[in-house]
Amino acid sequence: MSITKKVSVLAVGLGMVGTLAACGSSSDDAGGSGSGGSTTVTLVSHDSWAASKDVVAAFEKESGYQVKVLEDGDAGQAVNKAILTKDNPQGDVFFGVDNTLLSRALDNGLFQSYEAKDSDQVRPEYRTDQDKHRVTPVDTGDICVNYDKAYFDKHGLTPPKSFDDLVKPAYKDLLVTENAGSSSPGLGFLLGTAAQYGDRGWEGYWKKLKANGVKVVDSWEQAYNEEFSGSAGGKKAKGDRPLVVSYASSPPAEVVYADPQPATAPTGVADGTCFRQIEYAGLLSNAKNPEGGKALLDFLLSRTFQEDMPLNMFVYPVRQGAQVPEVFSKSGPQAKDPRTLDPAKIADNRDQWVKSWTSLVLK
Repeated sequence: MSITKKVSVLAVGLGMVGTLAACGSSSDDAGGSGSGGSTTVTLVSHDSWAASKDVVAAFEKESGYQVKVLEDGDAGQAVNKAILTKDNPQGDVFFGVDNTLLSRALDNGLFQSYEAKDSDQVRPEYRTDQDKHRVTPVDTGDICVNYDKAYFDKHGLTPPKSFDDLVKPAYKDLLVTENAGSSSPGLGFLLGTAAQYGDRGWEGYWKKLKANGVKVVDSWEQAYNEEFSGSAGGKKAKGDRPLVVSYASSPPAEVVYADPQPATAPTGVADGTCFRQIEYAGLLSNAKNPEGGKALLDFLLSRTFQEDMPLNMFVYPVRQGAQVPEVFSKSGPQAKDPRTLDPAKIADNRDQWVKSWTSLVLK
């Protein structure tokens, strides 16, 4: 969503990322930024970052900074690399750490404190680390099972609605998910099952899911654009899994990127399988251009960026009053009752849960 997650939504949409990166300068020229430092501000992100070229250009003109974007793989991979390079960071701002991995970033000192402009406009339920302001909430989305409507219509089968449904014999060999150890949506789905079934129940659930033929792949890109029969990419790749762990906002992407655009999305969401994800950005410790980084964080919370974001990264804004496109409310509304976990509980259990999941599901 991203999001994160933003997480990416469609392979064709990723072309915009390269366009954005081209807007920035690859050099660190001195002067001209108002702070007397570098005119380049570097954003490090997962592969799903995207924004409208004109929106970024307006920020560059107003601030005097040129934006350079470094994409660094899936969210989990990007966070791990950022931690390893924190003493000599690749950039000034990191975007894309979500609530499933936030404690790892904070515990490892990845970010320095900065309270972004308009932080008071963030919806209260998305605020965190309020005493130190090491991260700024940017977007939110729901990790959910998506289904291929055409497959279920063709087979006269009702799509699943809940976690419980996924282990029923009717859905055997239909679901593909991502590796919880390397993929943000894969981890989010695992945490969703932990929230649903508790510390002692989630392992038993995954035993049933494994027995029911769940397929695990390394990344969202592989799951959604290669294995899932309902996506545009999956159709081209002849994917044969009509259920995939993705996002509640993936169906709108299938509408927006289709030519011609269909009246309704070809994919749907199993609303009872959703886990709420929140993505954050932060000023990297030892950033070479901290003033540029602060300006960029302010920009990420601006109404202009927040309202530009949905149709680029297919996530929801966190700013109060920010508008979302009609296609979102029609084809990808937020889950009514998503599963959530307290960040402290995630921090205390995430690594052991992933270790146990790996041993249980992949071996």
